[in-house]
Amino acid sequence: MLPFALLAYRTSVRSSTGVTPYSLVYGMETVLPVEVEIPSMRFLAESKLKEAEWVKQRYEQLNLIDEKRLTALCHGQCYQQRMARAFNKKVRPCEFSLGDLVLRKVLHIALDSRGKFAYKYDCDLGKN
Repeated sequence: MLPFALLAYRTSVRSSTGVTPYSLVYGMETVLPVEVEIPSMRFLAESKLKEAEWVKQRYEQLNLIDEKRLTALCHGQCYQQRMARAFNKKVRPCEFSLGDLVLRKVLHIALDSRGKFAYKYDCDLGKN
């Protein structure tokens, strides 16, 4: 089942780039197995082309792949900015003064004999 899952993953449009991973790698959309059995318009159009015309179209697609990748990169950067804005809306700024009680995450460098029952947070008085 893994090959089918990978095919579905690689041929679905990513919201972060706006295109499929397959098209970014190969410069064209994939021909799905079902399109061979039940031909789609795209498949019929490509099958009626002569070999020289098909090679010419493929060459033109490969020349445009850099532009497609640049467009996907710009789309990805816009997506990251939207995600950052959405995250920053929910962040509440917090300032601490000396003497405030805060919870500090304990990083266990040495193995603790209590294992999973060890404290994960420590109360800090902010004396540092």
